[in-house]
Amino acid sequence: MDRREGACLMCGRELVYYDKAGKMKCSVCGQSFESHASCEEGHFVCDGCHAEKGITAIMEGCQTTTSRSPIAVMQELMENPFIYMHGPEHHVMAGAALLAAYHNCGGDIDISQALEEMRARGSEVPGGVCGMWGCCGAAVSTGIFMSIITKATPLTGRSWQMSNRMTSRALAAIADLGGPRCCKRDCFTAVKEAVAVVREETGIEMELPERIVCTFSKENRQCLRQKCPYHLDGSFPEK
Repeated sequence: MDRREGACLMCGRELVYYDKAGKMKCSVCGQSFESHASCEEGHFVCDGCHAEKGITAIMEGCQTTTSRSPIAVMQELMENPFIYMHGPEHHVMAGAALLAAYHNCGGDIDISQALEEMRARGSEVPGGVCGMWGCCGAAVSTGIFMSIITKATPLTGRSWQMSNRMTSRALAAIADLGGPRCCKRDCFTAVKEAVAVVREETGIEMELPERIVCTFSKENRQCLRQKCPYHLDGSFPEK
């Protein structure tokens, strides 16, 4: 499946979202799933088929990178042909890039184990949750990252608080920019917030570029363009 303009991996047409989920047959693996979306031509690709090769690329890239900047890690990964414009692979990528940069900045984690946990947890966050659940998967991914590095569980105290606060802070920043969704914009925004939270809570300084520039506008028919802080022309209004 080639990366193409438009959301459908089979034909490049736009997705249609439905208020009520229906049973759909994946155009790749042939299995049936409940879903809220198909393309205008009726194609449906399940989350597993959509994300499988992209997540493999994310794991390999984050295991070997020496970068101290999670944004730089993501920007390199986003060039991979199996990291599509939108999709559930981003729910693993945001947290994985943070784990890699955190480790490279001296964070005390076993990076292989941490990445595998990120893969397992992030893969459970379905595509489209930003609209259907009101909780963007990129924000959830930062919360998973925080949970992993602080060893949070449902029974912990401070680490439980930090993980939920991380998700809420990332989600608020994403919501402030408005819709429609953009997995690139949401990942940049969530990860930028996570870098600040990690600095405040742990003292570990991950790197950020002076300005984050998105090069994927042409692949996103719903791009906010000048209303996006990462748009190429840099005309986003200052607050």
